[in-house]
Amino acid sequence: MDELAEIFQATADGKFPPADGAIVVVPPPTPLDLEAVVEFTASAVVATSLPEADVLAQDVDAYGKIVSPDFLRWLTGPDGSIGCHDSVLVRRGTGRGNLSVRADLDDHPRVTAARKRRTEVTVYGDERGLITVGRGLAHRWEVSVELLGDTPPGEGTGRALIAESVGYVPDGEPVFASVAPGNAASLRAFLACGFTPIGAEVVLHPARLAR
Repeated sequence: MDELAEIFQATADGKFPPADGAIVVVPPPTPLDLEAVVEFTASAVVATSLPEADVLAQDVDAYGKIVSPDFLRWLTGPDGSIGCHDSVLVRRGTGRGNLSVRADLDDHPRVTAARKRRTEVTVYGDERGLITVGRGLAHRWEVSVELLGDTPPGEGTGRALIAESVGYVPDGEPVFASVAPGNAASLRAFLACGFTPIGAEVVLHPARLAR
């Protein structure tokens, strides 16, 4: 287990980095060509292949500047890509999923996006919507959901799919979700389904890691 994975495992157990303003630099996660900036309360983790001294020499802090556009662009280089600034939430899997695998949805934008930052992605669903389950940043279990077709929002369908999604993660294993803070409906749904916020993150695709 790499250092970033150990940090995520600890936060799932309610053990967070000290709120002392420190910025910790760790190696990038494997096996994906990803780097990341992860924020916790008054602390931050930068997972990168760049030298620690170079990272700490930048004009950033663990109180918000760590996700400033200038610093993120410095990490990725001009030709790299910067992901969304997402809230990160966690709960435990139950190992009791009931929906069918939906190979016919492989071209859906939600699935395409999932496969850009996760491995072992499997898609489940029915007429209401789809669920993606895979291994993401630091090989952690990650889930996402999307309503399909004419399924109306605001009737509890999203929450039902979220509650179903944790069934495809082994019982007791931490499962993570990344949610845009502005998507208040989604954030409320994940909270209502037992997910707990642990911090925030930006996933990066630096040009220097491109194969």
